[in-house]
Amino acid sequence: MDVGSESGSGPASEPTPGTELHAEPGTEPQAGTESASASASASGTEPHAEPGTEPSSEPQAGTEPESGTEPEPGRVTEGEPGPQPRPRSFVAPEPVTPDPPRLPGRTLMTQSWLDATFLHWAVDPAVVAPLLPPGVVPDVIDGVTYVGLIAFRMHRIGWGPLPGMPYLGTFPETNVRLYSVDAAGRRGVVFRSLEASRLLPVATARLFFRLPYRWARMSVHRFGDVYWYASRRREPGSGSPPPGSLIGVRVTSPVEAPSPLEHFLTARWRLHFSLGGRTVHMPNAHPRWPLFRAQLLACDEDLVAAAGLKGIAARPPDSVLFSPGVPVRFGRPASA
Repeated sequence: MDVGSESGSGPASEPTPGTELHAEPGTEPQAGTESASASASASGTEPHAEPGTEPSSEPQAGTEPESGTEPEPGRVTEGEPGPQPRPRSFVAPEPVTPDPPRLPGRTLMTQSWLDATFLHWAVDPAVVAPLLPPGVVPDVIDGVTYVGLIAFRMHRIGWGPLPGMPYLGTFPETNVRLYSVDAAGRRGVVFRSLEASRLLPVATARLFFRLPYRWARMSVHRFGDVYWYASRRREPGSGSPPPGSLIGVRVTSPVEAPSPLEHFLTARWRLHFSLGGRTVHMPNAHPRWPLFRAQLLACDEDLVAAAGLKGIAARPPDSVLFSPGVPVRFGRPASA
């Protein structure tokens, strides 16, 4: 999670070309280098369409809903949200909306997510279903769900009405996430891992929210329209070598009319996780994402495999997007 500016404040101003956005010793990428094996860019823009509704009929008792098939590697699957592989007691998922619902109650935390790169791979829902907490199932669009690898800068985490913390609340983060829907039809994400370079926020998130944060050595660099994100886990017992990632993208053109898939992957208004022996959802709200297409220059990583999803990131991602960022507010967790 990111936490930075309070509601209504915008992202931090753009750095000048060649700026070191955030770096620690030993994590600097080589400027101007590109991976010969890396490929994939976001698919062409499609007119905006409202997400579809669920079929009215429920599966008959004793039958299993049909699961989607995995698309061809390298192909971005776009379209209306498809049937959900869920128990009979689940209701139809809420519509996918680019703007958030009203945040219930008082704001618990504030933060900003800046210079965010979104990499996504389409997968069969059956692959990720065992990795979700009880009471939620994979969220599906056109018969598939997605695994996301998201790298960005967390900026100024703050609590309630207090101002965000400039040092302890500001750091790079890279997370592996899945897409979920609960019995009430609330769409969200489930984090499989979250790398962060500040030890105190890592310990706080693990202690109070039981989120799978991991302490890592990280950096974010910008060279004009090119962004590099580096991470290497530094906790004892992380393995040899420990899991890490090196991601490079070149930002190209703005996404004028995001497709249903692009909204599905980015407009997620809560996270699902286990807390105190029960599954909860934690709502968030932020302005509509300003999205850009991006060319993938490098993706040398093993965080996805370390999160229990081996082989998924061995092929190029099906979607590559970038955003300069948004200010975010979080509400209090509630039972899912």
